[in-house]
Amino acid sequence: MIRPSLLPLLLLLLPLPVLGQVHAGESTGGLASHLQALGAAANDAQRDSANAAVKQELGAILGSDSAFTASFTGVPISHIDAPDGTFRLFTWNVPYSNGSFLYEGFLLVKKRSGSALYGLRDMTDHIAKPATAQLGPENWYGAVYYEMIPVQDGRRTYYTLLGWKGYSMVETRKVIEVLSLSGPTPKFGAPLFTGKKQRLLRDVFAFTAQGSMLLRWEPLRKAVLMDHLSATRPELEGQPAFMAPDLSYDSYTWEKGQWRYQRDVDMRGNDRGKPYKAPPKETR
Repeated sequence: MIRPSLLPLLLLLLPLPVLGQVHAGESTGGLASHLQALGAAANDAQRDSANAAVKQELGAILGSDSAFTASFTGVPISHIDAPDGTFRLFTWNVPYSNGSFLYEGFLLVKKRSGSALYGLRDMTDHIAKPATAQLGPENWYGAVYYEMIPVQDGRRTYYTLLGWKGYSMVETRKVIEVLSLSGPTPKFGAPLFTGKKQRLLRDVFAFTAQGSMLLRWEPLRKAVLMDHLSATRPELEGQPAFMAPDLSYDSYTWEKGQWRYQRDVDMRGNDRGKPYKAPPKETR
């Protein structure tokens, strides 16, 4: 469902610095203008042109000596800074007139010898089983990330990402992704999700584009909370265009080095985060 990009891909790995000195205060204003032009574009050709300008402008900022200090306050782009200072992650999307989306991103990572800048290549159409695929910057299950939860397993840190993924005119998706930086190149996906039919590397939720789905980190519960999706009619089960929240909630809780799935989380009172148990039926 993703429209192939008409633009040449940026290099997936750019050692820093590569583009000379760029003054962040001067360049973020231009980036904001290009992003606004992308949002206001009247047709796909204008969107492609504005997107190319966004990639060039943001790539220049992140390829400069101010890459880790540049402020993006007021710039209409989703970006996440790791609390330990190890990376900056930027994602955005290009919506096309046929209802499809192209996702774009940059991942800036600190290295012992400096820094590395990765362009993220959206390969959604070529990822047949996204829940179990090990991916990387050059083979990315595109999404716009809006929240990050770092978790520890021994000495290894996993950065859990919550993302929105417009998909088509009738289907929207949300994603719980995992970013790890322990190897020579970043990896997306890790076998940390348990409690369903099989262990997953990421969890993907597909539902009607006419609705919305709750997916957020609840720090008091120490859990990722989500709407449970059900078919609007039993015979439509498994068809994303007819899946919607059913007023019950599920969660993922970090336990013993894994995200453990829990069905029917009680949202009421002080017992939040515990499995829901219906009250006993009255006897007459």
